[in-house]
Amino acid sequence: MSIRFAAAQAVSSISTWGLKHVFRRPAANFPGKIALYVDPRLLANLRGKLTRGSIMVVGTNGKTTVTNLLADVLEGSGVRVVCNRTGANLDSGVSTALLHAKEADWGVFESDELWLKKMTPQLKPTYVLLLNLFRDQLDRCGEIDRIQDSIVEALAASPETILVFNADDPLCATIAKRASELPGRERTRQIAFGVSESMGLAQNTVSDATMCQLCSSMFEYDFRQYGQLGAWHCPTCGFSRPALDFAAQNVEFGERELSFDIARPQPNAGESAPARPIRAAFSGAYMVYNLLAVGVAADLVGCGNDAIQAAIESFDPKNGRLQRYSVEGRSILLNLAKNPTGFNQNLKIIEKDASPKAVAFFINDKEADGRDISWLWDIDFEELSRQEGCVVFAGGIRGNDMQVRLKYAGIPSKVVKNTQEFIDELAKLPHEMNAYAIANYTALPNVKSALDAAESEAGDPTNCEAGDPVRADGGSSSSADDSSSIIAAASEPARGAPRAVPQRSEDCLSTESPARDQERTGSNERLRAVEPTETAESPAQGRSGVDGAEPPARDRERTPIVIAHMFPDLLNLYGDGGNVRILSERLVWRGIPVQVKRVEHGESVDLGDVDLVFLGGGPDREQKLASAELMRMKDELAAYVKEDGPVLAICGGYQILGKTWLLGDEEVPGLDIVGIETRRPGTSADRLIDNIVLSSPLATHPVVGYENHAGRTYLAEGVKPFGAVVSSVGHGNNDADKADGALYLNVLGTYLHGPLLSKNPEIADWLLAAACERHARRTGESTPALARLDDAEELAANAFMADKAGAK
Repeated sequence: MSIRFAAAQAVSSISTWGLKHVFRRPAANFPGKIALYVDPRLLANLRGKLTRGSIMVVGTNGKTTVTNLLADVLEGSGVRVVCNRTGANLDSGVSTALLHAKEADWGVFESDELWLKKMTPQLKPTYVLLLNLFRDQLDRCGEIDRIQDSIVEALAASPETILVFNADDPLCATIAKRASELPGRERTRQIAFGVSESMGLAQNTVSDATMCQLCSSMFEYDFRQYGQLGAWHCPTCGFSRPALDFAAQNVEFGERELSFDIARPQPNAGESAPARPIRAAFSGAYMVYNLLAVGVAADLVGCGNDAIQAAIESFDPKNGRLQRYSVEGRSILLNLAKNPTGFNQNLKIIEKDASPKAVAFFINDKEADGRDISWLWDIDFEELSRQEGCVVFAGGIRGNDMQVRLKYAGIPSKVVKNTQEFIDELAKLPHEMNAYAIANYTALPNVKSALDAAESEAGDPTNCEAGDPVRADGGSSSSADDSSSIIAAASEPARGAPRAVPQRSEDCLSTESPARDQERTGSNERLRAVEPTETAESPAQGRSGVDGAEPPARDRERTPIVIAHMFPDLLNLYGDGGNVRILSERLVWRGIPVQVKRVEHGESVDLGDVDLVFLGGGPDREQKLASAELMRMKDELAAYVKEDGPVLAICGGYQILGKTWLLGDEEVPGLDIVGIETRRPGTSADRLIDNIVLSSPLATHPVVGYENHAGRTYLAEGVKPFGAVVSSVGHGNNDADKADGALYLNVLGTYLHGPLLSKNPEIADWLLAAACERHARRTGESTPALARLDDAEELAANAFMADKAGAK
C-alpha cells in the first residue's frame, strides 16, 4: 500500500465521520473527492476490492434506475455488491462508494457520460452498459458528437472492457462500430440488445438522430419506437441496426404494468436459449428498455430469471423515479424527466390514465439541469391538451416558462410557488382524481421531500382539520366545494379570459419584479399596427385571448398566411421550432388563417407563395446538409428578401445568411444576403453561453433569451444590430460589441434561443405584421389587423428572466 493511498483512505474516513456525525449530511461525494486529491490513482488502488469485476452503466436516461435494479438482482442472487445507489456518478461518487465498502464480488456503478473516460483507465470495468443517448444539457454537454467521442475514448483506455449497447439507438451503435475499430479492441466482444418488434407507439415531433453519422444520409426505419430508437438503416452506405444478441419480444402494456420476453435470437453454436419472461408493475416504453438492459447484464454475470423477477417485483428505491404516493386517498406518481425524450415518455404514461387527473411540471435551471430550458419546446405537450378534465400546474424556478409552453400547447395552467401549494391545490379536487408530478433534476429532491412529508402526515387521521368531517372515500366534505369549478376551468381552452400575471416561484432570485413596461426609444413603426380591434370584429377569445365569438367573415374567407419552416428535420436544436408554433398560434388566436409548410431535406418550396421564412440552427453535420440545400436556393432567397419578405433566422441559420459562416472550426461561404461575417473565436476557443437581455428598437419590453455559440459575428457598415446587450451576463454577436443579431430590411437574425419568441411577443407580432403586409401585396387582399392578445404569461416570464440576468 502506497503512502498516498493510505493517506487518501485516512482523509476519507475523517471526512465521512464529520459529514455524518457533525454536519448530518450524506457522505456520497466529498470523501471520494478529497481522497482523489490526495491519491489521483485512487480508483486503480481500490479496484482490488472487486474480486469478479465491475459494470459501468452509462446513458442519458435510465442510469439510476438500471444501476439500482441491477444491484438488487445481484444481491438477491447472493452476490456481494458495491454500488453508488444515490446517483453520485462522477469519479468522486464511485470512489466514495468503494472507500466505504468492504471486499465485494461485483461493482455496479452509474457513470456520467463525460466522466466515464476518467474512470475506465483505472477501474478497467468488465462491462460498460450503454443505454441510450439523447440531447441533454446542451449548454454543459454540447452536441451528442462530443459525448460519443468521450465514450469511445473511455473504451479505448480499457481495451478488454465488453461494450453492451442498445442497438436500437443508432447513436449507440455508432459508438460500438467505432470502438470495434480501435487498436487493441479488434477481438473484444460486443453485445447488442434491442426490441425486435414495433411497440406501436405514436411518434413525437423531434428526434435526436435523423442522419447517418458515417455518410450523412438520412436514416430510414422499418419501425420506430420513440426518439431515434427502432429498426433503422442507412439506404446509402448500408449501416444498419446490428443483429441482436438479446431481444425483447411480445411486449404488452397496461395502465400500470408491462410484460415482455427476453430472447436470444442468435444463440451461440446452436445452443437453445429459452426466452425469459419479464413482468413488472411499471408502465412506459422506456421501462421496457431499462428492464431489458437489467436482464441482459444480469444474464451476463450469471443471475437466473427468478432473481431478476424477484428484484423487479420488490423494486422500490424511494428516489423519486416512478415513486407512487398515497396522500389523503389520492394516488400521486412522481417521476424524473430532464430532456425532451424523457418528458415525452412521461406524457405517454399520463395519457394512459383516461380519467380526469391533475398534473404538475416542476422545472429548474440550475447548473446540474442546464441553464437553457429551450428544450421544453421539443416536448409534445400538445398530446396532453386532448385530454378532458386535466388540471395542470407549473412550478420550479422556471415555472413561468413552463406556463408559457403549456399555453401554446392549448393547456391552461396555474403557476405554483412550491410543491406544498400544489398539494394544497390538490386538496380542492375530488380524491378519486389521480395526480402526477414530473420534475427535472434539481427540482426532484424538493418535490420528493414535500410529497414524503404529505404522505407521512396523511397517514395520521389527526391531521384532518377540526370541524372538517371525513367522507367515506377518505376526503373531507369541503374539498368538493371548489372541485367542479376547477375541473371546469381546466376544460376551457388555454386563453379563455384575461388572466392575472402568474405568480413567481419562491425559488426565484427576487420576490419583487421591477417594472418593465416603460417605453423604450426607437420603437419600430410596425408596432403601431398591432392595435385593438372592435369587439364585434374580433376573433373568438376561446382560443385566442381576445374578445369576440366568431372570426369575422372576411377573415374566414382569407387565403392563409404561409410560413415556410426550412429543414426542421435538420435544423432543430434548442427548441427553435417553437418559434414557428408561436407565430402560427398568434395568427390562429386572431382568427387569421395560417399554413405552415415544413420544407424537409430534399424538398423544395416556391418562396413566391410564402409570407414568412424561418431558419433554425442544428448540429454541424445536419447544418452542412441544410446549407447545401440553401445555397441552391440562394438567388430565390435573395429576391425574397429584397421584396421585403420577412425572415427569422436563429444561430446557425443567422450565420448562413452572411458572407462567411462557421461550420465546425472551418469558415465557409454563406448566402451573402445580409452584410455579416462569422469567424473563428481567434485565440479564445470558448463558446459564448449564458442568459442574455437586449434593448431592441422592435420592442418596448426587454428582449430576453439564451445564447450558445462558438462563432463570432461581425456586422458590415450600415447593418443594424437586433439589440444592445443590457444584461450583466451575455455577449451577443462577439466578445466586444455588446450587441446581438442583425436587422436588414425585414430580416431578423439573432443568436437568441429560448425560443426567442416565447417571452418576446412584441418581436413575434413585428414579424407577423411584416408577413401580413407581404401577404396583402402577394394576394391583393387587405392587410389583416393584428388584434392585441393577452400576453400576461409571456411578459411575466420575460420580467423574471430580465431581472435574473441583471438587465439595466
